[in-house]
Amino acid sequence: MPQGERSSASGAGESGGPGRRASFGAYVRAYVALSKPRVIELLLITTIPVMFVAAGGVPPLWTAVATLVFGTFSAASANAINCYIDRDIDQEMRRTRRRPVAMDQVTPRGAMVYGLVLAALSTGGFALFVNWLAAALSLFAILFYIFVYTMLLKRRTAQNVVWGGIAGCMPVLIGWAAVTERLDWAPFVLFLVVFFWTPPHTWALAMRYRDDYAAAKVPMLPVVATDQRVLLECVLYSWATVLTSVLLWPVAGTTLFYLAVAVVLGIVLLVQAHRLLAASRAGVSGAKLKTMGFFHLSNAYLALLFTAVTIDPLLRGWLT
Repeated sequence: MPQGERSSASGAGESGGPGRRASFGAYVRAYVALSKPRVIELLLITTIPVMFVAAGGVPPLWTAVATLVFGTFSAASANAINCYIDRDIDQEMRRTRRRPVAMDQVTPRGAMVYGLVLAALSTGGFALFVNWLAAALSLFAILFYIFVYTMLLKRRTAQNVVWGGIAGCMPVLIGWAAVTERLDWAPFVLFLVVFFWTPPHTWALAMRYRDDYAAAKVPMLPVVATDQRVLLECVLYSWATVLTSVLLWPVAGTTLFYLAVAVVLGIVLLVQAHRLLAASRAGVSGAKLKTMGFFHLSNAYLALLFTAVTIDPLLRGWLT
């Protein structure tokens, strides 16, 4: 985007005109946006439920609060540094061109310092107030997202979101470790649920913004492959997601309530994935495929599945 179309470093886009200093509130809003709060919400959706499973009911309040606070810092740190690294391509994409660094509402140096401070606070906070295993997992997630996904994979391979998605799966392990100070098979099952869920969820969005990714030279799968190839992989990953979600029943000893919810939600997700593939094979393409419907459905799927994960240990305790 041409320089003249972006707000100046003085914060003109927030304060209403060139040459005026941005208000304190505008700076706060810019740094909050830099943290990508909607992404953090999704991560917290997977952190809280696994803590209930680990505790066999309601987890200790202080542990839960500390994990959510420092987990938020951890995710915000990775997101801010991601905005620093990707500021060039963010300016090229409609979906991201209004991010604070791309809009000059936050300087690149400011974004980096903010991210590093949050990384230190999250790692130190986990170590001091939760435990060292949770701290190590949190730090690993930050480093993986920055160095492996953002710097190594994102601009080089169509498998970027497949393996880069590991960072987004880490809150499941962090939540379990925060409560138990160890890892077990149950959190790894939920880790795999999020791992397999991530590619079709992200590719559905990428199909809507294919031209943006192409302009920014980011080789997302919808940029380098046909619609049918992308949607076939969405179907396969959706099957893997649903089958793995069912696996939690024997591994964690959940009740039939969780199993029923996982099966029903899985059927809904799979039906929509197969419908999209069938429509593509019938010649439907572009916006008529309505892939954003699958994107929003997959969001609801994950939220409702992990809600069931939260309720199940409470229900089991009540029944016994």
